[in-house]
Amino acid sequence: MKISNLAKLALLLAILAGPALAASVAYPAPKTLAVIYDVGDEPDSGVFSRIVAGIEDTPDVVVYRVALKSGLMDLAAVTPTSRSVQLAANTQGSIAVIYPDIGEPYRSIFTKIIEGIEDKAKTRVASFPIGANQNTQDLAGELRRQNVQVVIALGRNGLKAAAGLDRDIGIVAGGVLSVPEADVRGMSVFSLAPDPAMLFERLRALMPSIKRVFVAYDPRQNAWLIRLAREAARNQGIELVAQEAGDLKTAMRIYQESMASADPKKDALWLPQDSVTVEESSVLPFVLQEAWTHALVVFSSNVSHVKRGVLFSLYPNNVELGRNLASSALGQISSGRQSPAITPLKDVLMAINVRTAAHLGVSIGQRQLQAYDMVYPEP
Repeated sequence: MKISNLAKLALLLAILAGPALAASVAYPAPKTLAVIYDVGDEPDSGVFSRIVAGIEDTPDVVVYRVALKSGLMDLAAVTPTSRSVQLAANTQGSIAVIYPDIGEPYRSIFTKIIEGIEDKAKTRVASFPIGANQNTQDLAGELRRQNVQVVIALGRNGLKAAAGLDRDIGIVAGGVLSVPEADVRGMSVFSLAPDPAMLFERLRALMPSIKRVFVAYDPRQNAWLIRLAREAARNQGIELVAQEAGDLKTAMRIYQESMASADPKKDALWLPQDSVTVEESSVLPFVLQEAWTHALVVFSSNVSHVKRGVLFSLYPNNVELGRNLASSALGQISSGRQSPAITPLKDVLMAINVRTAAHLGVSIGQRQLQAYDMVYPEP
Protein backbone atom coordinates (compact mmCIF):
# COMPACT_ATOMS: atom_id res chain seq x y z
CA MET A 1 0.00 0.00 0.00
CA LYS A 2 1.37 3.41 -0.95
CA ILE A 3 1.47 5.88 1.91
CA SER A 4 0.86 9.55 1.09
CA ASN A 5 3.34 12.16 2.24
CA LEU A 6 0.69 13.64 4.55
CA ALA A 7 0.07 10.23 6.13
CA LYS A 8 3.80 9.76 6.53
CA LEU A 9 4.05 13.06 8.35
CA ALA A 10 1.12 12.23 10.64
CA LEU A 11 2.61 8.83 11.43
CA LEU A 12 5.97 10.45 12.06
CA LEU A 13 4.57 12.92 14.55
CA ALA A 14 2.67 10.18 16.34
CA ILE A 15 5.83 8.09 16.65
CA LEU A 16 7.78 11.05 17.98
CA ALA A 17 5.15 12.15 20.47
CA GLY A 18 6.00 9.44 22.98
CA PRO A 19 9.78 9.98 23.13
CA ALA A 20 9.35 13.75 23.08
CA LEU A 21 6.94 13.71 26.00
CA ALA A 22 9.14 11.35 27.97
CA ALA A 23 12.16 13.52 27.32
CA SER A 24 10.33 16.61 28.55
CA VAL A 25 9.58 14.89 31.84
CA ALA A 26 13.12 13.62 32.44
CA TYR A 27 14.89 16.80 31.43
CA PRO A 28 12.59 19.71 30.61
CA ALA A 29 15.19 22.01 29.04
CA PRO A 30 15.68 20.38 25.60
CA LYS A 31 13.13 20.85 22.83
CA THR A 32 12.30 18.05 20.39
CA LEU A 33 12.77 18.69 16.69
CA ALA A 34 11.62 16.43 13.89
CA VAL A 35 13.95 16.47 10.89
CA ILE A 36 12.16 15.11 7.81
CA TYR A 37 14.09 14.38 4.66
CA ASP A 38 14.06 12.04 1.68
CA VAL A 39 17.43 10.60 0.69
CA GLY A 40 16.25 10.65 -2.89
CA ASP A 41 16.15 14.44 -2.80
CA GLU A 42 19.71 14.78 -1.50
CA PRO A 43 21.74 16.71 -4.12
CA ASP A 44 25.06 15.22 -3.00
CA SER A 45 25.93 12.44 -0.61
CA GLY A 46 26.18 13.65 2.98
CA VAL A 47 24.60 17.09 2.42
CA PHE A 48 21.51 16.42 4.54
CA SER A 49 23.59 14.72 7.23
CA ARG A 50 25.78 17.80 7.58
CA ILE A 51 22.72 20.04 7.80
CA VAL A 52 21.20 17.85 10.50
CA ALA A 53 24.51 17.81 12.38
CA GLY A 54 24.46 21.60 12.38
CA ILE A 55 20.92 21.62 13.75
CA GLU A 56 21.99 19.19 16.47
CA ASP A 57 24.58 21.68 17.68
CA THR A 58 21.81 24.12 18.57
CA PRO A 59 21.38 24.46 22.35
CA ASP A 60 18.27 22.84 23.83
CA VAL A 61 17.41 20.89 20.68
CA VAL A 62 17.23 17.11 20.65
CA VAL A 63 17.08 15.81 17.08
CA TYR A 64 15.35 12.58 16.06
CA ARG A 65 16.37 11.55 12.54
CA VAL A 66 13.66 9.96 10.42
CA ALA A 67 14.43 8.95 6.82
CA LEU A 68 11.68 8.18 4.30
CA LYS A 69 12.82 5.36 2.03
CA SER A 70 10.78 3.74 -0.74
CA GLY A 71 7.51 4.89 0.76
CA LEU A 72 8.27 3.20 4.10
CA MET A 73 8.87 4.80 7.47
CA ASP A 74 12.23 3.88 9.01
CA LEU A 75 12.61 5.44 12.43
CA ALA A 76 16.18 5.98 13.62
CA ALA A 77 15.73 7.94 16.78
CA VAL A 78 18.90 9.38 18.20
CA THR A 79 19.03 8.83 21.93
CA PRO A 80 19.46 12.20 23.65
CA THR A 81 23.04 12.53 24.82
CA SER A 82 24.20 14.05 28.06
CA ARG A 83 25.46 17.02 26.02
CA SER A 84 21.94 17.66 24.74
CA VAL A 85 20.47 17.36 28.21
CA GLN A 86 22.98 19.73 29.81
CA LEU A 87 23.03 22.45 27.17
CA ALA A 88 22.46 25.96 28.45
CA ALA A 89 18.87 27.14 28.13
CA ASN A 90 19.01 29.99 25.65
CA THR A 91 15.93 29.26 23.58
CA GLN A 92 13.59 31.29 25.75
CA GLY A 93 13.84 33.82 22.96
CA SER A 94 16.14 34.49 20.04
CA ILE A 95 18.97 36.78 19.01
CA ALA A 96 19.20 38.86 15.86
CA VAL A 97 22.14 40.84 14.48
CA ILE A 98 21.74 44.17 12.71
CA TYR A 99 24.76 45.46 10.83
CA PRO A 100 25.52 48.08 8.15
CA ASP A 101 25.25 46.96 4.54
CA ILE A 102 28.63 48.33 3.44
CA GLY A 103 31.61 47.13 1.45
CA GLU A 104 35.09 46.00 2.37
CA PRO A 105 37.09 46.13 4.55
CA TYR A 106 34.26 46.67 7.02
CA ARG A 107 32.08 43.86 5.70
CA SER A 108 34.76 41.30 6.61
CA ILE A 109 35.01 42.77 10.10
CA PHE A 110 31.28 42.39 10.70
CA THR A 111 31.37 38.89 9.22
CA LYS A 112 34.03 37.87 11.77
CA ILE A 113 32.04 39.39 14.63
CA ILE A 114 28.92 37.49 13.53
CA GLU A 115 31.02 34.32 13.31
CA GLY A 116 31.94 34.77 16.97
CA ILE A 117 28.32 35.47 17.92
CA GLU A 118 27.14 32.25 16.28
CA ASP A 119 29.98 30.28 17.80
CA LYS A 120 29.01 31.37 21.31
CA ALA A 121 25.28 30.98 20.71
CA LYS A 122 25.86 27.53 19.17
CA THR A 123 23.34 28.32 16.48
CA ARG A 124 22.80 30.42 13.42
CA VAL A 125 21.42 33.86 14.21
CA ALA A 126 19.13 36.00 12.11
CA SER A 127 21.24 38.72 10.46
CA PHE A 128 19.84 41.88 8.89
CA PRO A 129 22.09 44.13 6.75
CA ILE A 130 20.89 47.70 7.17
CA GLY A 131 20.96 50.15 4.28
CA ALA A 132 20.76 53.93 4.38
CA ASN A 133 16.98 53.94 3.91
CA GLN A 134 16.02 51.02 6.12
CA ASN A 135 12.32 50.92 7.05
CA THR A 136 12.35 50.55 10.82
CA GLN A 137 8.72 49.40 10.95
CA ASP A 138 9.40 46.56 8.52
CA LEU A 139 12.44 45.53 10.55
CA ALA A 140 10.49 45.65 13.81
CA GLY A 141 7.74 43.50 12.30
CA GLU A 142 10.22 40.87 11.15
CA LEU A 143 11.88 40.78 14.57
CA ARG A 144 8.51 40.28 16.26
CA ARG A 145 7.64 37.51 13.81
CA GLN A 146 10.87 35.71 14.72
CA ASN A 147 10.31 36.24 18.46
CA VAL A 148 13.57 38.16 18.81
CA GLN A 149 14.20 39.28 22.37
CA VAL A 150 17.66 40.81 22.02
CA VAL A 151 19.21 42.60 19.07
CA ILE A 152 22.97 42.85 18.65
CA ALA A 153 23.50 46.11 16.77
CA LEU A 154 26.83 46.51 14.97
CA GLY A 155 28.22 49.83 13.80
CA ARG A 156 26.65 53.27 13.84
CA ASN A 157 23.93 52.43 11.32
CA GLY A 158 23.05 49.22 13.12
CA LEU A 159 22.77 51.09 16.41
CA LYS A 160 20.66 53.81 14.80
CA ALA A 161 18.24 51.23 13.42
CA ALA A 162 18.05 49.40 16.76
CA ALA A 163 17.28 52.62 18.63
CA GLY A 164 13.96 52.85 16.78
CA LEU A 165 12.78 49.37 17.78
CA ASP A 166 10.22 48.39 20.41
CA ARG A 167 11.34 49.06 23.97
CA ASP A 168 10.72 45.44 24.94
CA ILE A 169 13.59 44.32 22.69
CA GLY A 170 16.95 44.40 24.45
CA ILE A 171 19.92 45.99 22.68
CA VAL A 172 23.57 45.00 22.82
CA ALA A 173 25.75 47.36 20.78
CA GLY A 174 29.16 46.57 19.30
CA GLY A 175 31.45 47.72 16.55
CA VAL A 176 31.29 51.36 17.71
CA LEU A 177 33.85 53.50 19.49
CA SER A 178 31.43 55.14 21.88
CA VAL A 179 27.83 56.10 22.41
CA PRO A 180 26.79 59.41 24.00
CA GLU A 181 26.09 58.52 27.61
CA ALA A 182 22.65 60.12 27.38
CA ASP A 183 21.80 57.65 24.60
CA VAL A 184 22.85 54.48 26.42
CA ARG A 185 19.38 54.11 28.03
CA GLY A 186 19.65 50.50 29.07
CA MET A 187 21.95 49.36 26.27
CA SER A 188 25.02 47.24 26.81
CA VAL A 189 27.70 48.86 24.64
CA PHE A 190 30.93 47.06 23.77
CA SER A 191 33.31 49.73 22.50
CA LEU A 192 36.11 49.26 19.98
CA ALA A 193 38.30 51.51 22.15
CA PRO A 194 40.96 49.31 23.82
CA ASP A 195 40.84 49.07 27.60
CA PRO A 196 43.27 51.69 28.98
CA ALA A 197 44.42 49.20 31.62
CA MET A 198 45.61 46.83 28.90
CA LEU A 199 47.33 49.66 27.02
CA PHE A 200 49.20 50.73 30.15
CA GLU A 201 50.18 47.14 30.93
CA ARG A 202 51.68 46.74 27.45
CA LEU A 203 53.43 50.12 27.78
CA ARG A 204 55.06 49.12 31.07
CA ALA A 205 56.06 45.73 29.65
CA LEU A 206 57.93 47.48 26.83
CA MET A 207 59.14 50.52 28.80
CA PRO A 208 59.21 49.84 32.57
CA SER A 209 60.71 53.29 33.17
CA ILE A 210 57.55 55.14 32.05
CA LYS A 211 55.92 56.96 34.97
CA ARG A 212 53.77 59.60 33.27
CA VAL A 213 51.38 59.54 30.28
CA PHE A 214 50.00 62.59 28.46
CA VAL A 215 46.68 62.45 26.61
CA ALA A 216 44.44 65.05 24.95
CA TYR A 217 40.78 64.15 24.50
CA ASP A 218 37.41 65.53 23.46
CA PRO A 219 35.07 64.99 26.46
CA ARG A 220 32.08 64.63 24.14
CA GLN A 221 33.67 61.48 22.73
CA ASN A 222 35.90 60.06 25.43
CA ALA A 223 34.96 61.31 28.90
CA TRP A 224 33.87 57.76 29.82
CA LEU A 225 37.18 56.31 28.61
CA ILE A 226 39.32 58.82 30.50
CA ARG A 227 37.47 57.98 33.72
CA LEU A 228 38.55 54.36 33.25
CA ALA A 229 42.05 55.48 32.27
CA ARG A 230 42.52 57.52 35.45
CA GLU A 231 41.70 54.51 37.60
CA ALA A 232 43.86 52.17 35.51
CA ALA A 233 46.82 54.56 35.65
CA ARG A 234 46.49 54.94 39.41
CA ASN A 235 46.43 51.16 39.86
CA GLN A 236 49.63 50.80 37.82
CA GLY A 237 51.56 53.63 39.41
CA ILE A 238 51.32 55.92 36.37
CA GLU A 239 50.52 59.62 36.51
CA LEU A 240 47.92 60.37 33.83
CA VAL A 241 47.97 63.96 32.57
CA ALA A 242 44.62 64.13 30.73
CA GLN A 243 43.61 67.45 29.19
CA GLU A 244 40.34 68.33 27.48
CA ALA A 245 40.29 69.74 23.95
CA GLY A 246 37.04 70.56 22.21
CA ASP A 247 38.66 71.79 19.00
CA LEU A 248 41.72 71.31 16.83
CA LYS A 249 43.45 74.52 17.92
CA THR A 250 43.27 73.56 21.59
CA ALA A 251 44.51 70.05 20.83
CA MET A 252 47.56 71.39 18.98
CA ARG A 253 48.43 73.71 21.86
CA ILE A 254 48.20 70.84 24.36
CA TYR A 255 50.49 68.65 22.25
CA GLN A 256 53.04 71.42 21.82
CA GLU A 257 53.15 72.14 25.55
CA SER A 258 53.16 68.47 26.56
CA MET A 259 55.95 67.49 24.21
CA ALA A 260 58.04 70.51 25.18
CA SER A 261 57.92 69.51 28.85
CA ALA A 262 58.10 65.72 28.40
CA ASP A 263 61.06 63.69 29.62
CA PRO A 264 61.61 60.85 27.09
CA LYS A 265 63.09 58.67 29.84
CA LYS A 266 59.91 58.56 31.91
CA ASP A 267 57.09 60.09 29.84
CA ALA A 268 54.89 58.81 27.01
CA LEU A 269 52.06 60.12 24.85
CA TRP A 270 48.79 58.26 24.30
CA LEU A 271 46.67 58.84 21.19
CA PRO A 272 43.06 57.75 21.79
CA GLN A 273 40.58 57.21 18.97
CA ASP A 274 39.32 60.79 18.91
CA SER A 275 38.34 62.67 15.76
CA VAL A 276 39.14 66.07 17.33
CA THR A 277 42.39 65.54 19.21
CA VAL A 278 43.92 62.96 16.86
CA GLU A 279 43.01 64.57 13.55
CA GLU A 280 44.80 62.59 10.85
CA SER A 281 45.94 65.25 8.38
CA SER A 282 47.61 67.79 10.68
CA VAL A 283 47.78 66.64 14.32
CA LEU A 284 49.08 63.12 13.71
CA PRO A 285 51.98 64.08 11.38
CA PHE A 286 53.06 66.81 13.81
CA VAL A 287 52.98 64.48 16.83
CA LEU A 288 54.84 61.68 15.05
CA GLN A 289 57.56 63.99 13.75
CA GLU A 290 58.13 65.66 17.12
CA ALA A 291 58.10 62.33 18.94
CA TRP A 292 60.67 60.86 16.55
CA THR A 293 62.91 63.90 16.90
CA HIS A 294 62.84 63.79 20.70
CA ALA A 295 62.73 59.96 21.02
CA LEU A 296 59.43 60.16 22.90
CA VAL A 297 57.27 57.05 23.23
CA VAL A 298 53.90 57.36 21.49
CA PHE A 299 51.30 54.59 21.62
CA SER A 300 47.84 54.60 20.09
CA SER A 301 44.36 53.10 20.32
CA ASN A 302 44.25 53.11 16.50
CA VAL A 303 46.15 50.22 14.92
CA SER A 304 46.65 52.09 11.63
CA HIS A 305 48.98 54.47 13.47
CA VAL A 306 51.51 51.69 14.06
CA LYS A 307 52.32 51.58 10.37
CA ARG A 308 52.87 55.34 10.49
CA GLY A 309 55.33 55.18 13.38
CA VAL A 310 53.77 54.85 16.84
CA LEU A 311 55.38 52.18 19.01
CA PHE A 312 52.40 49.88 19.51
CA SER A 313 48.64 49.55 19.49
CA LEU A 314 45.92 47.13 20.55
CA TYR A 315 43.10 46.27 18.15
CA PRO A 316 39.99 44.05 18.14
CA ASN A 317 39.95 40.28 17.97
CA ASN A 318 36.66 40.36 16.09
CA VAL A 319 35.68 36.74 16.65
CA GLU A 320 36.21 37.04 20.41
CA LEU A 321 34.32 40.32 20.40
CA GLY A 322 31.41 38.49 18.77
CA ARG A 323 31.49 35.84 21.49
CA ASN A 324 31.30 38.52 24.18
CA LEU A 325 28.39 40.21 22.43
CA ALA A 326 26.55 36.88 22.31
CA SER A 327 27.29 36.22 26.00
CA SER A 328 25.78 39.57 26.91
CA ALA A 329 22.70 38.93 24.75
CA LEU A 330 22.20 35.43 26.19
CA GLY A 331 22.60 36.86 29.69
CA GLN A 332 19.81 39.35 29.03
CA ILE A 333 17.54 36.58 27.78
CA SER A 334 18.17 34.31 30.77
CA SER A 335 17.93 37.04 33.41
CA GLY A 336 15.28 39.20 31.79
CA ARG A 337 17.32 42.27 32.70
CA GLN A 338 19.43 44.70 30.73
CA SER A 339 22.79 45.91 32.05
CA PRO A 340 23.40 49.46 30.83
CA ALA A 341 27.12 50.09 30.55
CA ILE A 342 29.89 51.01 28.13
CA THR A 343 32.64 48.39 28.19
CA PRO A 344 36.07 49.01 26.62
CA LEU A 345 37.62 46.48 24.27
CA LYS A 346 39.24 43.62 26.19
CA ASP A 347 39.52 41.00 23.43
CA VAL A 348 42.57 42.42 21.72
CA LEU A 349 45.38 41.63 19.35
CA MET A 350 48.72 43.47 19.44
CA ALA A 351 50.65 45.41 16.81
CA ILE A 352 54.17 46.83 17.08
CA ASN A 353 56.56 48.91 14.98
CA VAL A 354 60.03 47.37 15.37
CA ARG A 355 61.71 50.27 13.57
CA THR A 356 60.30 52.69 16.13
CA ALA A 357 61.26 50.30 18.94
CA ALA A 358 64.86 50.22 17.73
CA HIS A 359 64.90 54.03 17.45
CA LEU A 360 63.72 54.29 21.07
CA GLY A 361 66.23 51.72 22.28
CA VAL A 362 63.54 49.16 23.12
CA SER A 363 64.97 45.66 22.80
CA ILE A 364 62.49 43.05 21.58
CA GLY A 365 63.68 39.47 21.25
CA GLN A 366 62.34 37.02 18.71
CA ARG A 367 60.32 35.20 21.35
CA GLN A 368 58.74 38.46 22.52
CA LEU A 369 58.00 39.40 18.94
CA GLN A 370 56.00 36.22 18.45
CA ALA A 371 53.46 37.53 20.96
CA TYR A 372 52.48 40.27 18.50
CA ASP A 373 49.83 39.64 15.87
CA MET A 374 50.98 42.40 13.54
CA VAL A 375 54.56 43.63 13.04
CA TYR A 376 55.72 46.70 11.08
CA PRO A 377 57.68 47.04 8.93
CA GLU A 378 56.62 43.63 7.67
CA PRO A 379 59.48 41.07 7.71
